Amino acid sequence: MGKNVGGLDRILRIILGLGLIAYAIPLGFPHTGWNAVGRIGVVPLLTAMAGSCPLYSIAGISTCPRN
Repeated sequence: MGKNVGGLDRILRIILGLGLIAYAIPLGFPHTGWNAVGRIGVVPLLTAMAGSCPLYSIAGISTCPRN
């Protein structure tokens, strides 16, 4: 699978992933019942690190600049 996640897309995925993970760890905050949803943040982090998104591949989308 080739790279299909560009620079800005990677940055946004990292921010989203870290935000969701931070939401899953309620440091000093009350448990809301939705904290488990924050564990989904691992997915955007992994796709940002790999530079490839399986859903983009299926849909034929690429945010990488053409070389």
